[in-house]
Amino acid sequence: MTYFGQQRSLTLLKQKQGFTLLELLVALAIFAVIAVMAYSGLDTVLTARLQTDQHAAQLAQLQMAFTSLGRDIEQHIRRPIRDQYGDTQPTLQGTISQMEFTRAGWRNPAQQKRSSLQRVAYLIEDKTLWRSYWWVLDRAQDARPIRMDLLNEVNEIKLRYLDDSLQWHEQWPRLDLLNTIPDENANRSQTLKAIEVTLTVEGWGRITRLFRVPG
Repeated sequence: MTYFGQQRSLTLLKQKQGFTLLELLVALAIFAVIAVMAYSGLDTVLTARLQTDQHAAQLAQLQMAFTSLGRDIEQHIRRPIRDQYGDTQPTLQGTISQMEFTRAGWRNPAQQKRSSLQRVAYLIEDKTLWRSYWWVLDRAQDARPIRMDLLNEVNEIKLRYLDDSLQWHEQWPRLDLLNTIPDENANRSQTLKAIEVTLTVEGWGRITRLFRVPG
């Protein structure tokens, strides 16, 4: 075999041997960098997706809470009640942080033997907005409310009550109505025109809605 023939055979042999160790290490390093970048990008996308889903879920919960508040307030009706101690309570009573009132329009698709009127209450407890209601208006001593959590991560609720003179109050009935007799108090409660609800929610800040009171 000639010299040039031997050189060609050696060249072909080297080509058949594949990658050298250095080339293999470089290829592995490049692959590792690409894999890290791909994982980092995927992790960022998944984290953003999770945050978006959580944000959307809380937004839906927030909208449901205000829908529930609006539906109840806008169906408010003048019907005082007797509490579990036999004392008469006004059709609507509220402070800056909670309220309780009678509403109409309680649907009854199962045709249960109960009134279409309902006593409901709203308050914050353990950073959760709760809606409570009672099966009957005039309660027995063992009456217990049924509670439903509407919204989590609520730092504060602030309620204000607007009378027909366009004056805001942080308590209802107004202080000048508290000492009136029950019937008179029930009639004069028509002066309530609107309720302002302000919720301070984690991630959303302070949100205010104004609801008209019928009557």
